[in-house]
Amino acid sequence: MKWFARAVFVALLAPLPLAAEGAAEVQRIKVDAKAPILAGAIVPAGVTIYYLSGQVPAVHDASKPANTIEAYGDTKIQAVSVFTKIQKLLADQGMALGDVVKLTVFLVGDPKHGGTLDFKGFSEAYAQFFGTPEQPNLVARSTVQVSALVNPGFLVEIEAMAAKRAAPAAAKATPPAKPRPPPKQPPRTPQ
Repeated sequence: MKWFARAVFVALLAPLPLAAEGAAEVQRIKVDAKAPILAGAIVPAGVTIYYLSGQVPAVHDASKPANTIEAYGDTKIQAVSVFTKIQKLLADQGMALGDVVKLTVFLVGDPKHGGTLDFKGFSEAYAQFFGTPEQPNLVARSTVQVSALVNPGFLVEIEAMAAKRAAPAAAKATPPAKPRPPPKQPPRTPQ
C-alpha cells in the first residue's frame, strides 16, 4: 500500500512544474497601439530580474576635451552609445534587449536646443533598439530632464531593468528503479 501512496503523491505533484513554467512569463501591457512604449509590465515570481545601474555614453570623438558634449556627441549619438552598452551588459548575463521591461531615462537639456532635452533625437535612437522587426518588444519607460549628469559632456544616462524566465533545467536521465523483492514474511505455522 505504501507504493500506491507514493504513486498518488508523485502523480499529484507532476503537473506543478509545468503550471509554474507557463505562469512565469512576463506580461507586457500596451494600452495604445501606436505608442512606442508600454503602459507597464508584470513580472511574475520565479523570473530572474536584472537591474542595471545608470549607463552613460562612451567617448565619440577622442580629439575633443573629455568633459564636453562634443566628445560624446548629441543626444541621439549618446543614446545609441548607451543602448549599445546596455545590450552588451545584458548579453554578458545571458539576456537581450528583448528582455528589458523598464527604462528610466535621464536627459540633460542640450544647449543647441535652447537648454531643453532633445526628445526627438532620443526617440530616434530608442526606435533603433525597441519595436523593430528584429527586436519587437517595447518597454515601460520614464523620460525626465535633469539639470546635469556627473560629466558635463553627458546628455544621456539610462537605467534598465530586464526580466527573463530561467531556461528549464535539462531533465536528468535516471536509470529505471530496480524492482524490490517482496518483503519476507515469517513462515506460517499450521494450526
